[in-house]
Amino acid sequence: MAAPNMVARAHISTEERFVSAETREALIREVQTGLLNAPRSLAPWIFYDAQGSRLFESITTLPEYYLTRTERGIFVRFADEILAAAHPDAAQPLRLLELGAGTAAKTGILLQAAVRSRRKAVYTPVDVSPEALDVARQSIASVAPQVQIQPVVANYVTDPLQLEHFRGTTLALYIGSSIGNFLPQEARIILRNLRSQLQSGDSLLLGVDMVKDEATLLAAYDDAAGVTAQFNLNMLHRLNRDLGADFRPACFEHCARWNPAKSRMEMHLESKHDQDVWIAEAEMGVHFAKGETIHTENSYKFTPEAIGDLLADTGFEPVRTWTDERRWFTVTLARLP
Repeated sequence: MAAPNMVARAHISTEERFVSAETREALIREVQTGLLNAPRSLAPWIFYDAQGSRLFESITTLPEYYLTRTERGIFVRFADEILAAAHPDAAQPLRLLELGAGTAAKTGILLQAAVRSRRKAVYTPVDVSPEALDVARQSIASVAPQVQIQPVVANYVTDPLQLEHFRGTTLALYIGSSIGNFLPQEARIILRNLRSQLQSGDSLLLGVDMVKDEATLLAAYDDAAGVTAQFNLNMLHRLNRDLGADFRPACFEHCARWNPAKSRMEMHLESKHDQDVWIAEAEMGVHFAKGETIHTENSYKFTPEAIGDLLADTGFEPVRTWTDERRWFTVTLARLP
């Protein structure tokens, strides 16, 4: 695990200096919608600029953050079974399409299994961060050089994905419990949009975090080293840089809360005192009272029944499920009916 000061910004990358007009407009819409309403909120996709992506990769190595290593353990143990169930005809080309791929650290396990079984594999990682996709490309090229890599820089949340036709089978990966970051109705829209791009015989591999004790959940989202706090506060740094805002991140505090009624972890940024913020590109000012929060992320935790309802509502039929010994995390293979 890297100490917090090891993941701090060493330089400003090209991506951080130059933001596309499309991204800037999306940010403006988000602050105008989220910060002028009560309660205040910002969409979690804003986390993932270059620095945010680096901080998240650091989070996944923290001792408190069990999600990544638990899901990785499932893949290490069951990768061959997962591929055999998703793609029984090894003679047919296989495309692994991954939403929110990040650096593809776990996906390499599945691609290595594809290579072992002599499958012709294409990997299409989709992410909002070009930097993360560069790391993913290098990572997969080193562990599975036989795999063809076709990265796509896109925000699949704001702009539904348009897939190129593929002569073979597509296995869509939505892992890391990323689906849990969205409200239930938003999660269903994402999966329905994905389903519309798949063909008969294609399938979805969905990785979700399960409900567990509150202490374990709180520690995972408020680590002792403070890396998750940096990740949350980096959203304000991004708005300062990309929209000319004058947030003072030191005047906000990272807060993690368990909401049992909605079965979700919540992340907030809480104002330490009364303060005013000006967001130049959006031509708007915001007053924050002491104790007022910006709701930045949800992470829904699932039960087996909730997984079944989500898949049924979005047109997928579960085929098989894999989990760890403690049943903390679940990976489900589902097909188009």
